[in-house]
Amino acid sequence: MTVAKPSRGPGGRVSATRNNTKHENRNSRAHYVCKDVQNLTGSVQSRTKHAKTPRAAKMIRRSVQAAPLLGRVPTSPRFRPGCRHATLEAGENKSGHINAGPNEGILFFDNLFPISLFRLQFLVRTPWNPEKTLSSVLTSTDESTVTSRSIANPAKLLKRSRSGATEDLVDVVEILPRLKEGGAFVKFSHDSSTSPSAVQAALTSYLKEHKIRPWWNPFQRVRASLVLGRPWVEDLYRLPSTRLRVEFLPTNPGAEVAELSQEQLYSFFRPYGKLADIITQPSDSKILPKYAYLDFSRMRRAIMAKNCMHGFTVSEAQGGGKMGTVLRLNYEKKIRGSWLKDWLMNHPRIVIPALAALVAGITVAVFDPLRTFFIKAHITKAFHIEDNIIYKWFKTQADNVLTAFRHRSEETGMEAIWEDRRSSIEQLQTWLMETADTFIIVQGPRGSGKRELVVNEALKNQKHKLLIDCKPIQEARGDASTISAAAAEVGYRPVFSWTNSISGLIDLAAQGATGVKTGFSETLDNQLAKIWNNTATALKQIALEDRKKDDKDANLSDDEYLEAHPERRPVVVIDNFLHKSQEGAMIYDKLAEWAARLTTTNVAHVIFLTNDVSFSKSLSRALPDRVFRQISLSDCPPDVAKRFVINHLDLDREDGDSGLKQLSPSQRRKDLDELDQVVSILGGRLTDLEFLTRRIQAGETPGRAVKEIVEQSASEILKMFLFGVMDEGQRQWSPQQAWLLIKELAKHDTLRYNEVLLSDAYKSASGEKALQALEQAELISILSSNGRPQAIRPGKPVYQPAFRRLTEDRVLQSRFDLALLNQNIAVESASIDKYEAELHLLGELPKQPVEVGARVNWLLAKLSACQAKIEAYEKETGALKKVLSSEY
Repeated sequence: MTVAKPSRGPGGRVSATRNNTKHENRNSRAHYVCKDVQNLTGSVQSRTKHAKTPRAAKMIRRSVQAAPLLGRVPTSPRFRPGCRHATLEAGENKSGHINAGPNEGILFFDNLFPISLFRLQFLVRTPWNPEKTLSSVLTSTDESTVTSRSIANPAKLLKRSRSGATEDLVDVVEILPRLKEGGAFVKFSHDSSTSPSAVQAALTSYLKEHKIRPWWNPFQRVRASLVLGRPWVEDLYRLPSTRLRVEFLPTNPGAEVAELSQEQLYSFFRPYGKLADIITQPSDSKILPKYAYLDFSRMRRAIMAKNCMHGFTVSEAQGGGKMGTVLRLNYEKKIRGSWLKDWLMNHPRIVIPALAALVAGITVAVFDPLRTFFIKAHITKAFHIEDNIIYKWFKTQADNVLTAFRHRSEETGMEAIWEDRRSSIEQLQTWLMETADTFIIVQGPRGSGKRELVVNEALKNQKHKLLIDCKPIQEARGDASTISAAAAEVGYRPVFSWTNSISGLIDLAAQGATGVKTGFSETLDNQLAKIWNNTATALKQIALEDRKKDDKDANLSDDEYLEAHPERRPVVVIDNFLHKSQEGAMIYDKLAEWAARLTTTNVAHVIFLTNDVSFSKSLSRALPDRVFRQISLSDCPPDVAKRFVINHLDLDREDGDSGLKQLSPSQRRKDLDELDQVVSILGGRLTDLEFLTRRIQAGETPGRAVKEIVEQSASEILKMFLFGVMDEGQRQWSPQQAWLLIKELAKHDTLRYNEVLLSDAYKSASGEKALQALEQAELISILSSNGRPQAIRPGKPVYQPAFRRLTEDRVLQSRFDLALLNQNIAVESASIDKYEAELHLLGELPKQPVEVGARVNWLLAKLSACQAKIEAYEKETGALKKVLSSEY
């Protein structure tokens, strides 16, 4: 067998293009090659003698042996001969096709390269180009290289398959590798007495006999088949697959085309490998060109069929119609499990809610135990370093004397308050030892010491207690902030509050697409319910953690055990309950319902701390059949308030040299005689008393300190209630309504609730709402009796002198009195307009009945009374205007 002498292009590189018009010169070139080989063979012995080394002699002999394959005499022992090959997978001249002339054929060899390696297309862009390297390996005849021994050489296989007299009748023209398909095209020329099918039969028989298997795929052997069509050699990013799309095209534009049946397709493609399925185009489909799908059992069988049958023309005798039918084959991606994807995409109303339930189930299974663990650690303070014994010892040793002394003085200062409220503390501790399943409410004005009394005194020795402050939860803006604030109060983590907004958008989009609510998003109510439920689970675990199997009541159930041992239950303290209740009633209602479940199931004791006197309205909805246990805290009596101030001022100090006690500040100061008068003015509110103590410690006299506190309180009242810092839409009262209360409470300590509602400023429908809003803002406090509002007092004791301080300002009083009179004039004028309109309506009657006379007289009397009031108001406004125009 000989190989044609290849032509060379620019730069000495072997050209991949063969000019078919010079086929007639093959015999002369073959004669030239044989002559050179004879001359070289005759002088091989003389040439090896002159070789300087044995290795050089060996290389000369190898080059001589490879000369018939090269078609030329080697001039260098290092030259590695090879067949003419393409450097890119784009066909001859990058046209995408391989042309076979007369007496030429094309074979496709499979399983020469691993397919998975060349699926990484970025390898082609690297400096090391695998196409060029492996193309040279295919045509290499050097047996010493590892690569050439591990990759089958198609030229050698074709040569070995031809033996005897037919060996020299076949020449390898060129080899074109197909790296991403793991094979190569081999164009060969043959004698007129040999047919391509005979070459294929000999090669197939040789490969079946020897069964060449590459090391990367030892379960499949190398195969070869004759190319029957016109293969399309492309270097596009199209990866092989087990599915082929066979399109039926006409031989000429506009000609008729025949659509092959499954039996015909089977007969054409079954020789290349086992077919898994044949899917023809639906009969009602209008897609052109007509097509069919072939599913092969293995990918390499599909590769072989595609490269051998692409461009094959089915004749009329084979069922291709009068003009014939051309087969065009392409790889088609086969999506495994497409039925599942189609079902999921076509049933969103079922899939999306199911997916939401699955996500919720995973969340409950994974995160809920973790969140319960963190809540337990928050209640038991397992990770709080401040409660560690070693930390406490080091902190005590590191504290200086002044800090420790100040701490003792603060405790000593509060002793007067706790002694006065000792009965309330003992009552609260007694209730915690009983099994009554009801709420404990500690009610009192702001600053009365509710939290300190419950947490620091009554629950001082309680091991497990949970404090929930409603103020940060209520004041949070937005659902995410509210959820984060509620989670922080109980130690609920991890919390993904931001996912609520994202899930809401997903739910909205899914609802718009499917028409049903998916349930991805959860309301604020549901999110808070999750937090409270996890907290209840943690509280129950804490209450039962000391239970042992060998206890005398081990046979009791958990509920019975908790009912029999109320001292084991943790205590939940809910502070600032009903803080700004007019803005977030839902939060308080859900919190009350959760607290009711804790008490009725004997999981925990619940104590509410509230400033609102109408707490029973909200809590009764949660526990309608229970009587609450209530402790009402008021301001301290004057004697207790005086002792509180003195105890804070006194600091016991001992002289280190003499051991004698120094005089206390209360004994050294001569101005403390004013305390009796000062305390009566300031009242017994703890916050005000602490403020007074700090001012006295700063060096001020009690009288001066109280005066400063009163002036500061008066400034706060002006800023918050009269001059109106808040917007008109947020404020539920008018400055005139607030001034009326300030003016009347400056004269009287207590006002009748219903009497205030009869005044012109409050007799409208919104008058009672204004009073409730002013109570919430702590300008006033409303006292109730038998469940109904009875009296009105200042919100703080210090507000009483502050009200007097405001009314003593003539300009301020004239300004707001004038505004109040103008408002009254407007009210009376509106009443006159109403009376005049009715009189006008009665006057238009054609006849005046006798019965109308009484109504007319009543309207006239009302009109006269309103006019008299307006005249009196006008007279008062004149005097007030003179004050405003003459004084600053």
